Amino acid sequence: MGIYLSTPKTDKLSEDGENHKLKFGLSSMQGWRASMEDAHSALLNLDNETSFFGVFDGHGGRVVAKFCAKYLHSQVLRSEAYSAGDLGTAVHRAFFRMDEMMRGQRGWRELSALGDKINKFSGMIEGLIWSPRGSDSNNRQDDWSSEEGPHSDFAGPTCGSTACVALIRNSQLVVANAGDSRCVISRAGQAYNLSRDHKPELEAERERILKAGGFIHMGRINGSLNLTRAIGDMEFKQNKFLPPEKQIVTANPDINIVELCDDDDFLVLACDGIWDCMSSQQLVDFIHEHIQKESSLSAVCERVLDRCLAPSTIGEGCDNMTMVLVQFKKPISQNKKPDVGEQSAKSVEEIEIDATEENGS
Repeated sequence: MGIYLSTPKTDKLSEDGENHKLKFGLSSMQGWRASMEDAHSALLNLDNETSFFGVFDGHGGRVVAKFCAKYLHSQVLRSEAYSAGDLGTAVHRAFFRMDEMMRGQRGWRELSALGDKINKFSGMIEGLIWSPRGSDSNNRQDDWSSEEGPHSDFAGPTCGSTACVALIRNSQLVVANAGDSRCVISRAGQAYNLSRDHKPELEAERERILKAGGFIHMGRINGSLNLTRAIGDMEFKQNKFLPPEKQIVTANPDINIVELCDDDDFLVLACDGIWDCMSSQQLVDFIHEHIQKESSLSAVCERVLDRCLAPSTIGEGCDNMTMVLVQFKKPISQNKKPDVGEQSAKSVEEIEIDATEENGS
């Protein structure tokens, strides 16, 4: 079977939820792809003050995306920095922790449990379609000590995943991103990108790749991978003389911290199957057009997925698609300000990344 199906799978996995501060809806669809490699997390109550949302777009296999959806939020929650109120440092550390946890005997066993087929020569692990409900994946166990066994030297999976997550605590929004999934906020109807797509053409990415001993051919790292930051992809992280953030491919996320205000309408997290078809502003406009017409936020997400699905396997719109839509209940200004110690929150204008530069399709 090739990478595309003869007809797309348009069945959607959708979910809605809300608390006194937020409403969310999400939807994911396999589409034309032969397998589903996206996963997501949605936890309205990571703790009593904090919500956590994430999208994970796998490549070369699905288990790294599934692993992140299952474990990344729990590693944020367990961090000492999180307990101290430093959400940015907590989520930054959690991205690197994913790579650490997937190595060795325990990592091999956990990835095997998420999959159904293992190539014992390459370490590639494939799995069933799986998109977890956040409440089902809050595994607090953290005993990842070294274990002896036939796979004690397992260096980690050769497949990988993007990760784009958002934490919301009172009026503070923290966005962490590695890869080309994207987070966008609508402020008074204007789209602002809160993440940057990590691609080989970016000068800083290219410089790191070359210094680490990699090369770029036809816009791809070592001729194969078309993004420069990801969790997993361990064959690109083998230079023992370099720290994790300086490897050919790194899990090092960009962190943006935003102070929310009453002009903020909603937040979108989506894999590149959406952004290949719509610019940030086009998606924000589409949501504003349909959010009052649909019965739920997940129904709005489903409309977006249908809008992006290609009529054939020619052109854009053939990828897996996952989207999370988070709506802020007003007024935000009445929420208690977060206690984040010395950490200062940036305004969205300070961290804006060319919100309207993309060309829509």
